[in-house]
Amino acid sequence: MEVSCDIQLTDQRRLARERPFICMTPARQKRNLGLGSLAMSSTWNQLRATVPASFLAALGLGAGFLVFVAWDQSHWWRIKEDYSFGWLVPFFVAFVVYDRWPRISAALAACAAPGSPRASGVGRWVLRVLVGGVLTVGVLMFLLGAFYRAGAGTSQPGTLALTLGAVGILLPLLFLNAPEPVAADGSPLPRPDAAGAVSLFHDARVRLAALFLFPTLVWLVSAPMVSAVETQVNLLLLRRVVVVVAFVFDMLGIAIEQQGNVLALPNGNVGVEDACSGIRSLTGCLFAGSFLAAVFLDSLPRKIALVTSALLLAFLTNLARSLFLTAWAYQYGPHAIEGTVHDVAGYAVLGLTVVSLLCLLPLFNLRFNDDASDAKSA
Repeated sequence: MEVSCDIQLTDQRRLARERPFICMTPARQKRNLGLGSLAMSSTWNQLRATVPASFLAALGLGAGFLVFVAWDQSHWWRIKEDYSFGWLVPFFVAFVVYDRWPRISAALAACAAPGSPRASGVGRWVLRVLVGGVLTVGVLMFLLGAFYRAGAGTSQPGTLALTLGAVGILLPLLFLNAPEPVAADGSPLPRPDAAGAVSLFHDARVRLAALFLFPTLVWLVSAPMVSAVETQVNLLLLRRVVVVVAFVFDMLGIAIEQQGNVLALPNGNVGVEDACSGIRSLTGCLFAGSFLAAVFLDSLPRKIALVTSALLLAFLTNLARSLFLTAWAYQYGPHAIEGTVHDVAGYAVLGLTVVSLLCLLPLFNLRFNDDASDAKSA
């Protein structure tokens, strides 16, 4: 009986090892591929049925521009730690578009509906000039960046020009390809004479293009600044940090002397380097605040307020880190802040900043009585 049991267990193990190979026969592989292609075909057909062909083509062309921009910026994401968050940008952009897709579909339907609002009067001409000017500048900037890259290789001015050009092309492209009102038989409807003036911001095409502001403008955050501008921003932040740290220690009655970007302590000097300027926290918080505002907030003033709060929070937390490191160096010597202490302080400040931003969201989502009454009346 023991021998037969061993033989049975051996056969079961052999079948378990062979089962994956039996399951992946050519016929089954072909059927799986057929199911996958059928699902993709169904999704594509559903997309074509709900999105007008011109707008779908504009989305595809815009996606191509952004893929090229991501490829060009990836060089700086790889070599500059201040922009390493750029690797998250494509995924966050895709998530925001996916999250907003029901609103995008509703905005497309509103553009194609009879009587769809269009800017009138002076607003119509302002909108035409604005769209035409932004598109022209975008094309010129993209061409400039392309020629600069072809001649000088990867460079910060070239990458910035390409990014500005792609942004300037994409938003007008989506606006110009927004659907127009059509009748039941598919023929275009004449524009009705508006009973009252329609403002620029109530234009259905503007509302549609506004849904793509974050997926488009966020690439400007992940693009490196021109070296001259980046140097000036670094110096500005460094000076503010050094001045505030020296002032706080002086107010506490602690002997400290400021010598440019160096703080002279009794037991040695502490230099505030470019890495301590806070530009990394500034760009990271700008990106995080923009993403949280795009996903969780609806009102434009609230979004601007959250992004502004994120920038202020980045400066304050970096200042707190500088104060802590200076106090630690004053107590244990300048060499004590090298290595682990410096890195732990940086990660702690990053975690504190993220938690603070998340705690600010409920505050910005508060609905007051006026907002509630306006919502009920609407």
